[in-house]
Amino acid sequence: MSTEETLRLTVAALMQLTRERQPDVAAAIGLTQPQLSRRQSGKSAWTLSDCDRLAAHWGMSTLDLLAGPTHAAGCLSAARRSSAGAQTAVLLETPATAPSAPRRAASTATPAPAETAATPASAETAPTPAPAAVAPASSAAPAPAPALAAVGSSSVPRTPRRGAPAGPLPDLIRDRVAAALTEAGGDADVAQAALIKRAVPDVMALFAASRVGGRYEHSEFPPTAGILQKRSQKGADAIWEGRPKWRSADLHRAARAGHITMDVTALDMNAAYLAALKTWLPIGKLTHSEGDRHDPKRSGVHLVDPGEWLTPDLPSPLGSRQEPGPLWITEPTLRALIRCAGMDLCTPPKIMESWTSGASEGLLEKMRRALVTVRDEAIANNDEVTTEYVKSMYSKFVSTIGESAANREIRRPDWMHIIRSQAFVNLWLKAHKAHKAGLTVVQMSGTDELHVSGNWQAVFPEGRGLSQVKAKNIYTLGGNE
Repeated sequence: MSTEETLRLTVAALMQLTRERQPDVAAAIGLTQPQLSRRQSGKSAWTLSDCDRLAAHWGMSTLDLLAGPTHAAGCLSAARRSSAGAQTAVLLETPATAPSAPRRAASTATPAPAETAATPASAETAPTPAPAAVAPASSAAPAPAPALAAVGSSSVPRTPRRGAPAGPLPDLIRDRVAAALTEAGGDADVAQAALIKRAVPDVMALFAASRVGGRYEHSEFPPTAGILQKRSQKGADAIWEGRPKWRSADLHRAARAGHITMDVTALDMNAAYLAALKTWLPIGKLTHSEGDRHDPKRSGVHLVDPGEWLTPDLPSPLGSRQEPGPLWITEPTLRALIRCAGMDLCTPPKIMESWTSGASEGLLEKMRRALVTVRDEAIANNDEVTTEYVKSMYSKFVSTIGESAANREIRRPDWMHIIRSQAFVNLWLKAHKAHKAGLTVVQMSGTDELHVSGNWQAVFPEGRGLSQVKAKNIYTLGGNE
């Protein structure tokens, strides 16, 4: 990330912590709101004089301002932080008498463990980051030396907790939309195009802001496990995500023979990838293990013998795979197969080997809630500019966090596969719910399409909300299919 991009991210983070809006900051540093908005959108550059005035406004040195959002947030005085909506967080302070150790001496210290298994999101702990993890791209300068644990033979450096966010995350999205509309002179089409173009850096800024106050540091550039590496430049890796492409063979055979006729509704699941952001994600680098044991506090990818699917009137969570034998699957698919085995829908899967890390289900939860909040508001207000912007943010987040040149701030192909797989598992769960409620499941395909016969309104709420479904079309199986 360039210094200019880092500065824009830092300004957004500090505005959130102080709950200042663009007009407030612009007036404080001698600019107009449109001028500040253009600097934040990348259409014009921040000057050195701007940096000096921004640093003075927030009570820090210019070098601290340019050192990245995490460092700058730590330099912001408590008096400048808004107390409205703030969350309690205890910051670890560096002892005044403990000088920073030289870089070469640090290499002889006791190494921190590669990862620590995280507890569920409701009680997250603070594992020490893996030494191999690359520092976040937004850190343009080293942060202050971390406080040390009690002196002793087992003492290891501890990572300071980030300060708690003071302002609501949805404001970052709302402010960006307002600025885009202002710059476009109220032209919705022009503003929407500009917002979609900025979706990747904007969603990464939102993600960074959502991690302020987190109790542990996720690895942004961990070493990529061999199984996650592409087998050719334009090819794919070996991970099977479980994308569905299923329809009931018995029903279609009977329909073609003229034995049955039934009305079928094609249902569309709303914002499938947005819903899938709530999933168990690995925190640190993945480590290898062997044996048929599943740890629910870890997440990653697994080589499994999936067993036999025993329920012909329901699709398997494995999706459209036709080849028999072991395959590499993600955490959501494995958990779905284990659940299905518990319901006697299939024989239990057998784990042969795994690449996993300590995990959390809440890693993306704050960002997901912010996106859901703004999306719901936009739908209620018929605001298609914001609706399309939010859609572009979460969809591009998922599509670029692997190894995309469009996103240089993170490289987590494991996250990309897991989120996609979670979307497919969520669709399977809807199919199972329909089947259990007495509906006939006719077809399931893609990320969000489920075809059922019966009174689906009694099972699924209708609408555009995240927990609702929409009817795409109705057709007659055995008639005009």
